[in-house]
Amino acid sequence: MQTGLKIASGLGSGVRSAEICGAVSGAVLVIGLKYGSDNTDSKTLCNTKTEEFIKMFREINGSIVCRDILGCDITTPHGKEKALAEQYFTTVCLDMVVSAAQILEDLYY
Repeated sequence: MQTGLKIASGLGSGVRSAEICGAVSGAVLVIGLKYGSDNTDSKTLCNTKTEEFIKMFREINGSIVCRDILGCDITTPHGKEKALAEQYFTTVCLDMVVSAAQILEDLYY
């Protein structure tokens, strides 16, 4: 558990650039843990499973991009102020983590 938390600790805030949602990044790590390998056949399966997850997440949440999901760019002072004032990190972000976990569960990961 500690190793997983350490490995994933840099994923938040769209990997610090308001790009891919940290919940999506974390889910991709879970998929890699189950399906990842260093051989081509397993890597292809892992890629397919990752694409399946991303498609479903995007359909449910509208995007996989942090700034699109939040409606602001948290890498800017104005965007970060808005996110903090509106408590996006404890509401919207938490909802995205729950959504990602539910999708993983629905897809039997």
